[in-house]
Amino acid sequence: MPPSAAAGAEDSKALMRKVLREVLVGREDPEGFFAMCVSALGHQETRSQFLSLIKPLSTANSSLHSILTSIYKEYFSKTEDDELELALALSLLEMKDRQLSTPSQESRLQQPGGNRPNQRSSVHLASVSQPQESNFSQLADVADRRKNISSPQGGPWVKVRPPQTTRETELQKSTHVYKYNKETPETSQTVCVSRLSGSISKQDTVEEGDQVMDEGDVNLSEKPKRLKNRRQRRKGAGQHVVGLPRSPSAPPPVLLWFRRDLRLCDNPALIGSLEFGAPVIPFFIWSPEEEEGPGITVAMGGACKYWLHQALSCFCSSLEGIGSHLVFLKANREGNEVGSSLRALKELVKETGARTVLANALYEPWLKERDDAVVSALQKDGVECRIFHSYCLRDPYSVSTEGVGLRGIGSVSHFMSCCRQNPGSALGAALDPPVSLPTPAHWPQGVSLDMLSLARMPRRKDGTTIDWAANIRKSWDFSEEGAHARLEAFLHDGVYRYEKESGRADAPNTSCLSPYLHFGQLSPRWLLWDAKGARCRPPKFQRKLAWRDLAYWQLTLFPELPWESLRPPYKALRWSSDLGHLKAWQRGRTGYPLVDAAMRQLWLTGWMNNYMRHVVASFLIAYLYLPWQEGYRWFQDTLVDADVAIDAMMWQNGGMSGLDHWNFVMHPVDAAMTCDPYGTYVRKWCPELADLPDELIHKPWKCPASMLRRAGVVFGQTYPERIVTDLEERRTHSLQDVALVRKEFGQYVDERSGCDLIPLPPRLVSEALGLSHRDGGVVTAGKQFLLPVITRMEFKHQLEDPDADAASNPYNAVLKGYVSRKRDETIAFLNERDFTASVMYEGTQRRERLESDYRRMEGLPRPPAPRGRARRTPTAKDRFSIVPGGAISSPR
Repeated sequence: MPPSAAAGAEDSKALMRKVLREVLVGREDPEGFFAMCVSALGHQETRSQFLSLIKPLSTANSSLHSILTSIYKEYFSKTEDDELELALALSLLEMKDRQLSTPSQESRLQQPGGNRPNQRSSVHLASVSQPQESNFSQLADVADRRKNISSPQGGPWVKVRPPQTTRETELQKSTHVYKYNKETPETSQTVCVSRLSGSISKQDTVEEGDQVMDEGDVNLSEKPKRLKNRRQRRKGAGQHVVGLPRSPSAPPPVLLWFRRDLRLCDNPALIGSLEFGAPVIPFFIWSPEEEEGPGITVAMGGACKYWLHQALSCFCSSLEGIGSHLVFLKANREGNEVGSSLRALKELVKETGARTVLANALYEPWLKERDDAVVSALQKDGVECRIFHSYCLRDPYSVSTEGVGLRGIGSVSHFMSCCRQNPGSALGAALDPPVSLPTPAHWPQGVSLDMLSLARMPRRKDGTTIDWAANIRKSWDFSEEGAHARLEAFLHDGVYRYEKESGRADAPNTSCLSPYLHFGQLSPRWLLWDAKGARCRPPKFQRKLAWRDLAYWQLTLFPELPWESLRPPYKALRWSSDLGHLKAWQRGRTGYPLVDAAMRQLWLTGWMNNYMRHVVASFLIAYLYLPWQEGYRWFQDTLVDADVAIDAMMWQNGGMSGLDHWNFVMHPVDAAMTCDPYGTYVRKWCPELADLPDELIHKPWKCPASMLRRAGVVFGQTYPERIVTDLEERRTHSLQDVALVRKEFGQYVDERSGCDLIPLPPRLVSEALGLSHRDGGVVTAGKQFLLPVITRMEFKHQLEDPDADAASNPYNAVLKGYVSRKRDETIAFLNERDFTASVMYEGTQRRERLESDYRRMEGLPRPPAPRGRARRTPTAKDRFSIVPGGAISSPR
């Protein structure tokens, strides 16, 4: 063997030993490892070297050694006649493929890796829904050995696949599939040719428990290539799943049910539909009674319906771009019977003759119950149903507290610990979009999108239309491409300011991706991969995905989360019933500019950032003393990203009755120092105050009358009067009422810790007692189990003196705003670094004040300016962040 070849073989063996370690820790499956050995070492080398390569496992892991040995023996038990037959079949298929391929496609098949070094592309043959599955799997092995194309620069390229469950493994087999038909007058045969792309960018593996916990696992040097490859895939580079129209003699069609997964990229159900080698019929069912949820849930408000209408229109165009289209169905009422998705689906199955239905899972309890009933009914009729997980990073029904306990439940830290302790299936790599879908010979009858009445506008008495969504249309791109464009823009700009300045309302420091995530136009897995691959990877941004999963976990535990307080004492709070205050809050006419600006932005654009949501929620609950359910319902109706799980959890926590007590209350004036220090945000949404100075724009009632006249502000006419003026008194009333109900319902307060107690749901009780979920009925038949939960220190202290005012409470939760956290950290660092300098600075300030007072009393001129110019901190741009020069300049 030449020295270069021997060196290459040794390199391949070293690489295989490295991958073997991945198998030992569970990051690679044995079958994938063996396939890599065949691809990297070749047929003969694998036959002679594989057993010696895995020999160390005989003592370290005997079970894994036996599995690999059985795979080896099964593979090499084939005769040479079998291999010759497979090689002939391969040649026949390649000849047919050349006849159907264009020259550009052929060139891509010959050079799948482009000019990128150290890559190898292999062609695999796989059977989809064919009886000779074993023959085609053998044919894939021959293709691996005989069709490898190596780069001139040497080493083999090996794809390291993440560990997968059986369902995920089957789904990955359907990725990168090119379909063509081989038809005769008697039969119609489908063969799928699979290409292993040489430019797959998302190869890293994230354990499910750590998927939103570990932020440092990505090589930063790979980021430019990842972004480039991602854009190429969306433009339709030759690495996608392709399906061609089928003939009338094709198998029964596959029904692909779209709900909140309106995307082509990383859509498991969409890619899974190509496994069957049959025509695919995408469809959407609108059933208002099912979608809007039980009682006062308001799962689909007006703004959400309008976004859904626009998103469906854009997604229909995307499907038409790959040769398909979306069929719209409406579940209509029949007499007194509620419109049912199941009835519409059965009619569609009967019309099309389909025997398979695919969909991505939804996790709202009432929708999961609906889906379970649909699956059960269709399976009784002999229709196969497959539900794929993709809406959250972690299936909320699979999260367990075993090994972690219930202490701290409701916090994101506790949730992440549960995911780490009880990891589910691996997250896996994001799936590329298909380039085309197999189409049926006859499309089923549907209705037009307008018939769903999702974007219906009200009419005045004179017949004119009230177009309340005009500003929403101007503010958003409703397409999947718009979602990816926003993500790219954020990762190139806003992400660098997100960690410290995400609360700023006057700057685009947030991603604005929440509506795209809600409607499934962007998958959380795709977002996580891109966030982990960005040059700047703020943990705070990645934790937002954990918060989202936490909200859905809470909703599955407490289905009454959208309307009933989880903490029993707080159901008895004496809320205000002033509808005038509620209407003023909804319309942005409270007289507090920051609150009004946020509520006007919400009404006009259907969105506001997370910090402003806290501001308006605190004002409604802590100062207007209105029930949190009113705020939840208004948000559900006006937010384009209205999400039952997230909104219910956040409003419960803000309303003092959720699993987690937030230890802060936003002040409607002081919070402006953090989110709008220059008044830019208020000037945009409250233009009547635009001419007021920065220092008074958030409290115009303190402006002199002459200043108000010059600015054209007349309270009660151009700008509303304040609906409440005694903020501190109202805060005191709120605290006293909380202390009163906690004292009245003392059985729900832990005497030792002072924490609130909540009844545990059966699922958590089962986990705590080590029982299976099916034993939950036995648990509920017994006594009630109470659990201490996180409780605000302010409430614990108030219980000792219920009549005390808020100002005297040492744990007062009102959060004072800050202009620049960077400014605060810089000054704190300087003072901590050199205590002497801090003392000297304070002494200097005292002497300057004394000298200034003395000169003023004696009528002397002002003292000269201090040595050294005043300096600003590196990132702050406001006058509040000026650090006096005397504090930093060294003495001369």
